[in-house]
Amino acid sequence: MHSPEKHRGWKSVTALMALSLTMTLGAGTALAQKHPDLSAMPWMNEALSPDQRADMVVQQMTLDEKIQMVHGDGWGVLRPGAPVDPRSNFGAGFVHGIDRLGIPDINLTDSAVGIRMAAYAGRYATLLPSTLGAASSWDTDAAYLYGSVIGRELWDEGYNMTIGGGVDLMREPRNGRNFEYAGEDPVLAGTMDGYVEKGVIAQHVMSDIKHYALNDQETVRNEVNVEIDKKAMRESDLLAFEVAIGIAKPSAVMCSYNLVNGDYACENDYLLNQVLKQDFGFKGFVLSDWGGTHTTVKAALNGLDQEMPGDDGFFAAPLKQAVQDGKVPMPRLNDMVHRILRSMFAAGVVDHPPIHTVVDPFQGRDDARHIEEESIVLLKNEDGILPLKAAPSESIALIGGHADLAVLSGGGSAQVDAPNGDAVHPHPGGSRWGVPVYFPSSPLKYIREKSPAATVSYNDGSNPAAAAAFAKKANVAVVFVTQWMSEGHDAHTLSLPDNQDALVDAVVAANPNTIVVLETGGPVSMPWAGKVKGIVEAWYPGIGGAQALANVLFGDVNPSGKLPATFPKDIAQLPHPEIVGMDRSKDKGAVYVDGKGRKIQTWNLSYTEGAKVGYKWFEATHQQPLFPFGFGLSYTTYAYSGLSVDDAARTVHFTVKNTGTRKGTEIAEVYTKLPASAHENYKRLVAWQRVTLAPGESKDVTLTLNPLYLSVFDTAKDGWQLLSGDYTVMAGESSASTPLTATLHVAE
Repeated sequence: MHSPEKHRGWKSVTALMALSLTMTLGAGTALAQKHPDLSAMPWMNEALSPDQRADMVVQQMTLDEKIQMVHGDGWGVLRPGAPVDPRSNFGAGFVHGIDRLGIPDINLTDSAVGIRMAAYAGRYATLLPSTLGAASSWDTDAAYLYGSVIGRELWDEGYNMTIGGGVDLMREPRNGRNFEYAGEDPVLAGTMDGYVEKGVIAQHVMSDIKHYALNDQETVRNEVNVEIDKKAMRESDLLAFEVAIGIAKPSAVMCSYNLVNGDYACENDYLLNQVLKQDFGFKGFVLSDWGGTHTTVKAALNGLDQEMPGDDGFFAAPLKQAVQDGKVPMPRLNDMVHRILRSMFAAGVVDHPPIHTVVDPFQGRDDARHIEEESIVLLKNEDGILPLKAAPSESIALIGGHADLAVLSGGGSAQVDAPNGDAVHPHPGGSRWGVPVYFPSSPLKYIREKSPAATVSYNDGSNPAAAAAFAKKANVAVVFVTQWMSEGHDAHTLSLPDNQDALVDAVVAANPNTIVVLETGGPVSMPWAGKVKGIVEAWYPGIGGAQALANVLFGDVNPSGKLPATFPKDIAQLPHPEIVGMDRSKDKGAVYVDGKGRKIQTWNLSYTEGAKVGYKWFEATHQQPLFPFGFGLSYTTYAYSGLSVDDAARTVHFTVKNTGTRKGTEIAEVYTKLPASAHENYKRLVAWQRVTLAPGESKDVTLTLNPLYLSVFDTAKDGWQLLSGDYTVMAGESSASTPLTATLHVAE
């Protein structure tokens, strides 16, 4: 969200007390706002539609009140020394309401994986597993729960809007923010994020989907110009947004920092007006990412509705002047305000304002644990080394990753404050920008609880030779490796940092019964994958992560997660082995001049791969990844049979059987290859279902194929087209294993 150079760390106790006093002094105003005289306010009739209510309010507003609604109140607590409004809830943004009309303030905050900066006001927030991890569950119920946790805690803490909801595709697996997103496939990512935001808005909190669009790397994110044709973007990144918006009907869409085909996303007529508002039918408002507004008239006319945080002032006095001069028509300003108001009414923030109460940390932890149990992906299990045995004769060596104390979290504006600042290096206040933060969920503790009679010991892994000697004495070695990722930077490679590959090599050389647990922000290379017996991807596991991991390692929970992204062997397999902008001497684009005359050097990033993102790229280029999209093992086995297709109903039918000895949940995946006239040399994910089966049990699965997922975007007709012809339908356990095939015929 925000520029990393703007420090948003914890404040001193003195500063916090001063702000608390300011908040107290403003309590009378806030109370008056919460209890306005409703007798002369017909728009407070909940029986009216959100649009009717918004129209009635707009008719009563003055020009100054309208302008007040379309920009934030500044950086506030995010920037040291910036003024903080007495009514601010100390979040990322604040927009003044209209007291005389009963319209509340908008208090919004970062909450991608939980509420950010809760410690600033002495609060607590649940750290959920990474969004990427949750996407590994392929479970829309879990996604809805994820959003519900965020929404209820926002409401409890006095916020009425989230600015989470990242749905950018994983075009670049080294992107520092991939942990905030939901993977590489537009249908999976859009579906999962759509249900997350649906869960948020159900708690009477305004929802948000971001970063619109093609904001797929952090390097030169404010200056990179993405070059891509309309067909490719509609079938990939924009399709993810289309799916998510269709499911969630979000309150807002946040436009991104980058340029797309020469225009900044927050003033891009094609993205905002033509696609988002016209084609998608989006009724909510578009707000800029923080500092992502560059003009007044162009941005307003091309679809931006609200400037955040507002310090640049493009939508303050300059917009008022532009309206008075006729450069921005009054109907356009009215539309901007209408969209904000109707979103407030639709979410219920006017009728059901938040009431400060105490967050339930225990419910939050239990929900986080449940989501993580479905998110863990078992990538290798040679010789059935997992699940671990809770026997007195067992000795288990845990190594590295601070597994004696904690689990890792992702950084940037998605950073949730850990109790005591950090479980590994405690300090007063909240989390600090640019520093890894560990949460107090100890794998060592919970693994010992699972196997109280066994010998379970820990070595920090700082010395590979010492770790190898330590591992040699145990029956099993479990090595925890970590990759800290954050907003504001991308990784240069896919390798684990801090010489951790050498650590794994040393341990497995000493003990062949080695299991590796990964806590990563995305895909990593694993040169040791062929040597170790077990590989478990835990992602950033959240506050309930250690409990969930112990449950999976010991078999109390059968792993069911599957990868939402391809794991390449190395960067040579990527469409862009070198990230544009890391070498500033290459790929220079035009110089952009903003509305204040400031010159901005841009860099061109051409997405020559088009819509071939992730597994589609690997299939089209005939490359074998380390682990394919949709892959994940179980402690049991499954068999697929009997695929048939109903052409008229466009449904697929098949049977899944548990052929093993444990109860488990299989994620059955359905892909299609389009007719030859589509000129696509790759398959598409079109449907899936989680199927829970007892040993020996079979279930019939019926899935409906959404025509949108089968269609191509016709640029000439500016619309989707379902081609006539034969579609190859495939079903199986991953994108690389689809043993069942059938044909769907679409008539002309």
